[in-house]
Amino acid sequence: MFLFTGLGNPEQKYAMNRHNVGFMALDLLAELYAFPAWQKKAASLQTTGQINRSRIILLKPQSYMNNSGLPVAEVARFHKIPVNNIFVFHDELDLASGRVRVKQGGGHGGHNGLRDIDQHLGQDYWRIRIGIGRPDNPAMDVKSWVLADFTKTETSGWLADLLRAISDEAPRLTTYDDSGFMSRVAFLAPPPKPPHNETQ
Repeated sequence: MFLFTGLGNPEQKYAMNRHNVGFMALDLLAELYAFPAWQKKAASLQTTGQINRSRIILLKPQSYMNNSGLPVAEVARFHKIPVNNIFVFHDELDLASGRVRVKQGGGHGGHNGLRDIDQHLGQDYWRIRIGIGRPDNPAMDVKSWVLADFTKTETSGWLADLLRAISDEAPRLTTYDDSGFMSRVAFLAPPPKPPHNETQ
C-alpha cells in the first residue's frame, strides 16, 4: 500500500493558491483513476483506490499547511505504510514554474508543511516537488506569492498540462521509477520559459 499526500490549506479561498498545488495534483489523480468520493476522516480528506494495481490512499490534510505532519503520520501508522511508500506532493519555490523534481529524504527547504511532516515521520519519505518559482517582482514577499492564486493563463496553460502529466505518469511512482517519472513529465509538459530570477 502507498500513501500519496497533497499539501495545501483547506478553505475554499485557498483553493487556487500556488501553495495548494499539492491538493490540485491529488484531485486530478482521484478523478482520472476513478477513486471513490473524498471522505472526511479525522483531520483529513481521504479516498482509497488503485493505480498500477497498487492500493493507494490519497490524503489531503485539513489541518492547514503548518500542521500537516500529524494527519499524515496517523494514517501511515494506522495502515502500517512504510515511509518508503509515502509520497508528498507540494509546491516548491526553488524550482522554476512548471518543473518537477522527485526526491527521497533531505531537508524541508523552509517549507512549513514538510517541516511538520519531518517532525512526525522523519525525513525518508518521497517528495514530489512541483515548481512555482519565485515572484518576478522583488517587492513581493514570498508569503504573498505562495498565497496568491495561479493566473487564468497558468491554470489553462502550463499548470493544466503539468498536473495531467503528473497523473498520467503516477504509475511510475509505485515502482520507484523516479527518473522515468521526471523525464516523462518534462516531455509531456515542458515548463514555460522562466523569468530571469527563477532557478532551474
